[in-house]
Formats: sequence, C-alpha cells, structure tokens
Amino acid sequence: MLTKPALSISDAKKIAAAAVEEAEKNGWTVVVAIIDDGGNLMYLEKMDGTQLGSVVVAQEKGRTALLFKRPSKALEDAVLGGRPVMMTMPQATTIEGGLPLTYQGQIVGAIGISGVQSFQDGQIAAAGVKALEALA
Repeated sequence: MLTKPALSISDAKKIAAAAVEEAEKNGWTVVVAIIDDGGNLMYLEKMDGTQLGSVVVAQEKGRTALLFKRPSKALEDAVLGGRPVMMTMPQATTIEGGLPLTYQGQIVGAIGISGVQSFQDGQIAAAGVKALEALA
C-alpha cells in the first residue's frame, strides 16, 4: 500500500484565503477553486460581484493543472506557440490560472482561479501555492 500526503479542508481554506487576499489587494473579484488529488472540487469561494461563468472555469483550470501535472499556462503557451491541436485534448482548459499544489514532491491537488485577465488569475493562483509552501 502507498502512503501519500493529502490536503485537508483546513489546508484548502488557507490556500483559498491567500488567493482571495491577493485578489482583494489588487481590487479584483474572482472565483477560487481548490481541487483534491482525485480531481474533485474540495473548496470553492466566489467573491461578490464575480461573473457566474467563472465558477465552472476556475474548477476546470484547476482540474487541467492536476490532470496534466503542470500549470494550465503551459498548455496555453503551447497553443499560442502554434499548437492549436492542444485545444482538442479532453479535459484541458488551455487558459492560465490553474496550478498544481505540491507537497513533499507529490501533487496533492490544484488551485484554479477565474474572474480577471488570465495572467492576473495566474498571479492569484501563485499566492495560493505560496500559502501551501508556508504550511509545509
């Protein structure tokens, strides 16, 4: 049997809180989705005033980062670099804003952000990743 670390709901809330803090600091409203290592939604926070479409997009960005073990921006960059076929991959949202959450070298989940420009979503997601690193 394997033993592996897992996110707790407390961890998920701390990661999301750091992301929300980054968004608020910049005057942005977003949806923050924390995805567990099985690809399931673990925690979601929709800031007041965020468009409804971002609820699903944030989750999909997080799932993309988890399933492909890389930032969703890496897939966006591939598309922008001349590989539009990447947009046809199943369960791939090729837009920046999703990052894997790693603990002790293992992916334990992902964070997805949607609501502002994709590079801003990425900045907010990075704040969540930094919060996980501080928990370690």
